[in-house]
Amino acid sequence: MVSTITVIGTGYLGATHAACMAELGFEVLGLDIVPEKVAALSAGRVPMYEPGLDELLAKHVAGLEGSTGRLRFTTSWEEAAAFGDVHFVCVNTPQQRDGTAADMSHVDAAVDALAPHLTRPTLVVGKSTVPVGSADRLAERLAALAPAGDQAELAWNPEFLREGFAVGDTLHPDRLVVGVRSERAESMLREVYATPIGQGVPLVVTDFPTAELVKTAANSFLATKISFINAMAEICESAGADVVQLSKALSHDERIGGKFLNSGLGFGGGCLPKDIRAFMARADELGTGRTLSFLREVDSINMRRRSRTVELAREQCGGSFLGRRVAVFGAAFKPNSDDIRDSPALNVAAQILLQGAQVTVYDPKAMDNARKAFPGLSYASSALEAAQGAHVILHLTEWQEFREIDPEVLGSMVDEKCVIDGRNTLDRARWEAADWSYRALGRPSAATAERVAVVS
Repeated sequence: MVSTITVIGTGYLGATHAACMAELGFEVLGLDIVPEKVAALSAGRVPMYEPGLDELLAKHVAGLEGSTGRLRFTTSWEEAAAFGDVHFVCVNTPQQRDGTAADMSHVDAAVDALAPHLTRPTLVVGKSTVPVGSADRLAERLAALAPAGDQAELAWNPEFLREGFAVGDTLHPDRLVVGVRSERAESMLREVYATPIGQGVPLVVTDFPTAELVKTAANSFLATKISFINAMAEICESAGADVVQLSKALSHDERIGGKFLNSGLGFGGGCLPKDIRAFMARADELGTGRTLSFLREVDSINMRRRSRTVELAREQCGGSFLGRRVAVFGAAFKPNSDDIRDSPALNVAAQILLQGAQVTVYDPKAMDNARKAFPGLSYASSALEAAQGAHVILHLTEWQEFREIDPEVLGSMVDEKCVIDGRNTLDRARWEAADWSYRALGRPSAATAERVAVVS
């Protein structure tokens, strides 16, 4: 019977998984090699912004007033090995510094550090996103290093968390995928996820390679869908069409659907960009690189959206950024997150800064992370402060706060009423009614729209 769970790695994925496993009723021990991170989590402080996670930690971290005490943290591998019936590996697999393949060093190091302490039958479960074929290799490594031998078994259980919705996605996932080699491993994972399975969440039981491929295939499909509509936005700009209306019409086709069909600045973050690149790299290793060649164009389309946004901003500034002030609304790669990894918003801001503009950034949650990564940019404590004296405003992360801002009030702060909606989520009619020049990726300018209306 599974009663104790260890979570190795307490970053975004691990901290969320640990808190949610405690919420499901298990005794949980989180392990991290960074003492400062362990100290912060032990005090109930969340190392990142994720809605609902701080409340969940406060509810379960041992030693906090009124908590269940089911969740603790440590830096000891020996303690973790002795504690857990099931060990979840939740460490990062970033893109390699000198290539596009996944950096497996953190996963390998976790297995190498844990295995020598596994003296009894146990289950190690990988949740990290890894190249297909990794689980087979790690299973052999685990059995070779563990005193328990092949009784130290591996399973693979990919994560499908969306930043900003991670707690809900863990407690109420849309599906569970487990790659196993034995009935024992399947049985233990069924115990771990008994609550969501009992609530009707589908469980897909498969082999290692298929479980690994589910995550990379899912992210590749989502990236492709996003880049498809952004490719259509490029065509719309050339043809004078409106990509927002095009997307709306396409979404009524049940075979296509409307999710991830919103055109704009494109995707970023710590998953989609590096995962599709790692997938292509692994396909090359397997001799099937041509099969995924389309992902190179998916990546290229995505990066072109950033360049096009810079071009559009330059046009609005009269052809040059020199001496111009640009306000950037958004720093996180998506709303409801403080994650700035591969942030399209900050990439655009940095490009404009290098071309001579004074750039001021505001984001509701990601300011501290942005300052550390991009110290050359200027930062404001509010959207109104960022807009002070601006010649153009760039809306680059679709926070609700920005959608609700009053363009009349904002208009009194700027030097020129020019806004570029990089996410196609602002109310165009409302901004234009307040005498703003509104531009957006894949949408005609007001003058073009008027000419089309007259012709039609």
